[in-house]
Order: sequence, then structure tokens, then C-alpha cells
Amino acid sequence: MPKTITKQITINLSEEQTIVELSKSVQSLRSDIYLKKFLNGNMIEINLNSFLGLITLQLKNNERITVRAVGDDCEDALNRVVEFLT
Repeated sequence: MPKTITKQITINLSEEQTIVELSKSVQSLRSDIYLKKFLNGNMIEINLNSFLGLITLQLKNNERITVRAVGDDCEDALNRVVEFLT
């Protein structure tokens, strides 16, 4: 069974940061990375590699989300995403 690590964070993006940059920064990693949040009363979880999913998630500052990474390098993956989004 693949290793999994999860962390809840609060989004704090600057005006200059884009989700495309985040996606590019984790492309070299082997782990699958998921972002999960409540949207319109429903729990939505998307794979970070899905641009359509990222658009659907509508990330905004001060929102709480869960980041989950699954794979051999999941700790590095989680740390990169958390650092970027906070």
C-alpha cells in the first residue's frame, strides 16, 4: 500500500501566484497530490494535475483545505504544496 500523508491548511496566496505555477512545481514528483474542500455544501477532492479540477475548486485566501499526497515522495510533495499555498 502506498504511503499517504495529509495536512489541513489555510490558503494564503499572493496576487502574483498562480495555480499553474504550483502544478509545474510538483510535476517532477512521483506522488499523486489531492486538494479537498467544501464547495457549495459538497466535499470536492481534485487531483492537482487536473487544471479543470483546480478551476472547479475555486481556491481563495483564508479558506481551509486538506492536502493529501500519496506515493514514495509524498512528504516532499506535501511540503511543496503547503509552502506554495500558505
